[in-house]
Amino acid sequence: MKYFPVFLDAKKISAMVIGGGEVATRKIELLLKSTSNITVMSKNVCTSVERLINIHQLTWLKHDYQTGHLTTITLVIAATDNMSVNKAIYQEATPLKILTNVVDQPDLCTYITPAIIDRSPMIIALSSSGCSPILIRMLREQIERSLPQAYGKLADFSYKFRDHVKARVKGLRNRRSFWESTLKGPIGQAVLNGNQQQAEQQLIASIKQKIALPCGEIIFIHTKEGNPDNLTLSAHRAMQFADAVFYDDEVNIELIEYIRRDAEKFPQDINSSILINYQHAIELAKQGKKVIYLLSDNEALPQNEALIQSGIIVKKIISGE
Repeated sequence: MKYFPVFLDAKKISAMVIGGGEVATRKIELLLKSTSNITVMSKNVCTSVERLINIHQLTWLKHDYQTGHLTTITLVIAATDNMSVNKAIYQEATPLKILTNVVDQPDLCTYITPAIIDRSPMIIALSSSGCSPILIRMLREQIERSLPQAYGKLADFSYKFRDHVKARVKGLRNRRSFWESTLKGPIGQAVLNGNQQQAEQQLIASIKQKIALPCGEIIFIHTKEGNPDNLTLSAHRAMQFADAVFYDDEVNIELIEYIRRDAEKFPQDINSSILINYQHAIELAKQGKKVIYLLSDNEALPQNEALIQSGIIVKKIISGE
């Protein structure tokens, strides 16, 4: 990745916007979604910037750029139309380790602002690393259409009951399955419809029911030519819920990006066409874990007596079929 994605704690941001034109307006409006701890440095400001300063009681340094004002700043945006001034801002900010964005000059930026889809507290950030803003705009439109405005309420709802569910539903995979069925089902729909009390009552009733302990399983996924675009829906979903994954050098490494990030990963020195590490996979499955074993071919698996005797659930998925 050319850029490392990260979300900043808004309570710890002390921002400065240098410039007072329409570009500065857009930057201030974006910052105001998270914080009002903003200083504007510009001798003259346009009407929209002045309005934002007055409404939100922002600090206004009524002079053009001067050095020496960044010592308490954690994030600075250079939004002037003078390239030499923008460069001077970057040169002052860099030794101070301040996050710096110089508008339309990516070589003078230590961070770039992604396209944002705001369903607070849920936030989706999209970036093409500056390569194709048009492509990102198209993708953003697709995601915007698929996410109801009330989606953030689901996040708030989940947070409210997170500890209750964690205490009642044992096993990380069981909790993931519980939340997926809850948020996709009638309870989630009730939240989206604004029926919060009904949703809460239904959730409380559901967690009072006896929840089974996590049941381990091993899923062999034949990836064939290894094209991620050919992953079936069932393969993709299994990978997203994996607790552990086995793979060898013949498996397209790009497929590992589709595995749940905090799943345990076990790269194998011996290719599966020669030896499948059944014993380790069985041990993990006996612990109640969902184990994914990625295979590069579509050959029939040899029978393994230890796997048969274990009684563990075994599934096979062929990618692209």
